[in-house]
Amino acid sequence: MLHHDLSGLYAITDPQLLPGKKVFSGVRAAVSGGARIIQYRNKLNSRSEQLKEVAELRKITHDYGALLLVNDDLQLCIDADADGVHLGRSDGDIAVARVALGAEKILGVTCHSDLHYANECSILGANYCAFGRVFTSKTKASAPPCKLSTLKEAAQANYPSVAIGGIDHSNAAKVIACGVDMVAVIHGLFGQDDVRQAATQISRLFIQE
Repeated sequence: MLHHDLSGLYAITDPQLLPGKKVFSGVRAAVSGGARIIQYRNKLNSRSEQLKEVAELRKITHDYGALLLVNDDLQLCIDADADGVHLGRSDGDIAVARVALGAEKILGVTCHSDLHYANECSILGANYCAFGRVFTSKTKASAPPCKLSTLKEAAQANYPSVAIGGIDHSNAAKVIACGVDMVAVIHGLFGQDDVRQAATQISRLFIQE
């Protein structure tokens, strides 16, 4: 399987925070500020609009050496030739997705706080496992909580881990100290007046570690 550098700031787009063409300027600001991975999340657009946006975002992310993943939609990832896909627990079979993606594309999975499921997904070919919500989330307030102790356990596993849920510059250091490889940020990045500055502030916390 092709090796990818799965570490650092993982930014997730939101059509409410980045409507229309703002998604392009927002993502450019994020990657110029140090975001290493962008996850495209927009279920409001038509398939043709999604394909156009992913194509443009792929150019932007690759200009900065960052990766572009698609949220929940394996076929969109393949059709748009994104770098990978992130799947929730109800978004399809992990083993089937691994075969469909081939060896080179990235497969990430949502594991909430289930370390056993994360281990199973890793064995089936997932490239990283996501845990959360760590703090109160504006995007998914009803998501089950994940303790910092769980993040510490995940960090000892043989797969890259990402923490998600209510993370921003004020609390990211506490999460990174648990040993996770990535922190996923939405409102703490794209909900800020200066996206690039917010990305830089969080990205620097990984360097300090």
